[in-house]
Amino acid sequence: MGPARRCDARRVAEIVFLLLAGIAAGALNAAGGGGTFLALPALVAAGLPPVTANAASTVALVPGAVVGAWVYRREVVPVGVTSTTALTVTSMVGGAIGAGLLLALPSESFDVAVPWLLAFATVVLTFGRRLSTLLRNAAGRTLRLGPRPILIGQFVLAMYGGYFGGAVGILMMALWGVGLGLDVAKSNPMRVRQLSAVYATATVLFLVASDVLAHPLPLLAMLVGGVAGGYGGAHLVRRLPPGILRGTILVTAVTMTILYFLRG
Repeated sequence: MGPARRCDARRVAEIVFLLLAGIAAGALNAAGGGGTFLALPALVAAGLPPVTANAASTVALVPGAVVGAWVYRREVVPVGVTSTTALTVTSMVGGAIGAGLLLALPSESFDVAVPWLLAFATVVLTFGRRLSTLLRNAAGRTLRLGPRPILIGQFVLAMYGGYFGGAVGILMMALWGVGLGLDVAKSNPMRVRQLSAVYATATVLFLVASDVLAHPLPLLAMLVGGVAGGYGGAHLVRRLPPGILRGTILVTAVTMTILYFLRG
C-alpha cells in the first residue's frame, strides 16, 4: 500500500471515529449530559488544537441539542415561576459571553485548565444529585428561590457552558433541584432546551470568530453524528433505566478525565 493510499485510509478511519464519537456524544447530551467528555478528546485526537476542538465540539453538538429539544418540546416544565423566555434569553447571553472568553483568553490558559475542568465536571456528575439532596435536607425544607436568583445562577452556568460546557446540564438541574425542588426527570426537557440556547449563541460566535471552519471534515463528521445521537438519545432515555444511563455517563467522564491528565 502506497503512502497516498495509507493516508486516505487513515483519513477515512478518522472520519468514522469522529462520526461514532459524535453519535455517542449527542446521545449522552440528550440522555443526561456528558457529551463534551467524548467530543472534545475525540477532536483533539484528530489533530485539532484544544481551543479549536472545544469550539468545534460546541458547533457540532448544537444541532443535536436542538433536535433533542424538539423531541422534548411537549414535556417542558417551567422552572418555578421564572419565565421560560427570560431563562432562555439568559442562557443565550451567558453562552455568548462564555464563548467570547474562550476566544479572548490565551489558548495556553485553556490547555492548562482542560484537565481540571474535566475533573470538576466529573465530580459534579458523580456527586451533584447527592449534594442537592444533602443541601435540601440541611435546610429542612425545599428552598423557593425567586426569579432573580434563578436567573443569576443560570447566567453564571451559561457562561461556564459557553466557555467549556462539561456537566453544565447537571449543574442546571442541581440549581433547580436545590432552589426549587424540581424533580430531575421532569426538569430534563428544560435542561435540553437551555443547553440548546447556550450552545446556539456560542456557535454563532465560534463560526464568526474562531477557526473551526478551517477543519470542515472533522466538524461535519462530528455534526452528523451529533444530530443522529441527539435524536436517538432523546428517544432512548425514555426506555432505558436511569441507572444505566447515569453509569455510562460517569464511566465516560472518569475515563476521559484520567486520560487527559495522563496526556498532560
